[in-house]
Amino acid sequence: MMASFALLVPMIIGAVTVIVAERSARRNWGYYFWAAAGANALCTFVAFLVNIEGLICVILAVPLFVVLGGIAGLITGLVCRLTQRSRPAVYGFALLPLLLGGFEQRLPLPQTVRREERVLVVAAPSDVVWQELLSARDIQPQEMNQAWMYRIGVPLPRSAITETQVGTLIRHITMGKSIHFDQVATDWVPDQHVLWTYRFTKDSFPPQALDDHVRIGGAYFDVLDTKYTLHDVPGGSELHVSMRYRVSTNFNWYVNPIAALLVGNFEETALRFYGRRAEVAQSHHVPQ
Repeated sequence: MMASFALLVPMIIGAVTVIVAERSARRNWGYYFWAAAGANALCTFVAFLVNIEGLICVILAVPLFVVLGGIAGLITGLVCRLTQRSRPAVYGFALLPLLLGGFEQRLPLPQTVRREERVLVVAAPSDVVWQELLSARDIQPQEMNQAWMYRIGVPLPRSAITETQVGTLIRHITMGKSIHFDQVATDWVPDQHVLWTYRFTKDSFPPQALDDHVRIGGAYFDVLDTKYTLHDVPGGSELHVSMRYRVSTNFNWYVNPIAALLVGNFEETALRFYGRRAEVAQSHHVPQ
């Protein structure tokens, strides 16, 4: 997750691809870009096949690697047309990730905290929605698999059950691949709002359950808290969710928009899940 690797290695792969191709014949500009971009896509795919990287990281990295590799291919193609010293220049450039990586690993990671919020009107009263927030049993794949984060490899949730321990609400989360952790309520008023913080243990994420680069509570990503708020509105209630999360990489300019997209999409999926369940529960209580 070092910028010296994520930004420079794709460019080196692109440059080497063009230099090797130019040794046999002069190539056109389209070739410079697409051959270099394709070489990067192939490298990330091979990294997934040999378990160097997980599927989530590969999917998130491919767009960046392809674009950087293609740009490097164009630059290398230009150098090849203007000079005969392209190969020595690339060989020297190949040392930069090692040199800069040794320096970069001594730098503290940024601690960027962001917030995403979404809202949904549910055709059920606040007390019914509240009960669904506290107890979500037997979550079926089709109820949550529309979220992009689950489509790219994050294990699906299975249950979220709340119990009271020493006067505190504790919600136990279980997911696929034996992932489990707790949400601890630090502030709540029944039928109105609840603020969940996150509590992980050493075995919350078993080996291979999630890529280390995207593991919640890890060095590069964490969810700090999630707040659900309920307001009565005509015909039902308004359910609002606000999630604070941390992104810590040296190329947050690329990661932040992706994280915002995935977190916001997850919030929308979660709201629809609670809304559907609350509306079904409400329909079962309507007198005939």
